Amino acid sequence: MSLPRAIAFNRRQVLTTAAALAAPAILPAHVLAQDKYPNRPIKLIAPWPAGGSSDAVMRAFAESAGKAMGATIVVENKPGAGGTFGAAAMVSAPPDGYLLTQLPLGIYRLPHMQKMPFDPVADLTHIVCLTGYTFGIACTVDSPFKTLKEMVAYAKANPGKLEYGHTGTGTTPHLAIEEFSDKAGIQLNPIPFKGSAEIMQAILGGHIRVMSGTTEFAPHVQSGKLRLLATLGSQRNKAFPDVPTVKESGWDTITESPFGIGGPKGMDPAIVKTLHDAFKKTLEDPAVLATLDKFFMPSVYMGTADYTAYAERTFKAEKATIERLGLAKKA
Repeated sequence: MSLPRAIAFNRRQVLTTAAALAAPAILPAHVLAQDKYPNRPIKLIAPWPAGGSSDAVMRAFAESAGKAMGATIVVENKPGAGGTFGAAAMVSAPPDGYLLTQLPLGIYRLPHMQKMPFDPVADLTHIVCLTGYTFGIACTVDSPFKTLKEMVAYAKANPGKLEYGHTGTGTTPHLAIEEFSDKAGIQLNPIPFKGSAEIMQAILGGHIRVMSGTTEFAPHVQSGKLRLLATLGSQRNKAFPDVPTVKESGWDTITESPFGIGGPKGMDPAIVKTLHDAFKKTLEDPAVLATLDKFFMPSVYMGTADYTAYAERTFKAEKATIERLGLAKKA
């Protein structure tokens, strides 16, 4: 090969190699965007039936966070098992940020009561805590009692005959009333439902007389269809300032229940931050705040580190509660 031809050949080689190395920089935008999170819809599990207060709040969070990320977040209802189906789904899910779930308080409790396919600390990424439930005890307006003390007196005179609805065995509304009943020395008849929406149908239809649940009951109390006997928090609910807490009524039972968003273990910290920031921003969205106000849920924000620490503390605390109530699973 002559010298001029060799120089020309080597020059073509250099240019070809340089072009190949530079190729990623000139790929179409839609190809490069495939590595950007999120680039497809995100699924968020609400482990309760559609139509209840939890469902409405989760849908409000999903819509707002989706807008903040420029993505679509689709809510999928997976009711049953005390609200643990979402946490269970995380165990086999890839940690890519495209499958998330609400993390209700029951996920820290039920593993102490029965065998569960997940560890709420080791198998989950706790992304952000957003709000919490307000719990209460409500009854039909034609019930033969008007206060919690009168209900206790009625239950003592009719052991095992007064039924109450709750959101599933081992859930917070169930155990709160079991602990209260134990301290009050009464025997109630618990009736489990899959969620608040089903409880409301049952009590408004006259199939049960008492319910323990979230503030799904609030609009029906305000309209006069139900009577609120007590709330279960440490302080009176601002929407019902004349209704005493269970503790004020004479029984030392306090139940509060923050919840937030979680995903599978091992998530990329950058994806966790993206999700955290988007969901945190929802607490500034007037539409989300209006939904929280509708169901009397306060803003309860915890960042990723604080929420993770809360999960670890709560898992240990729930173990002690379950053992105290004699409900721990057998070895």
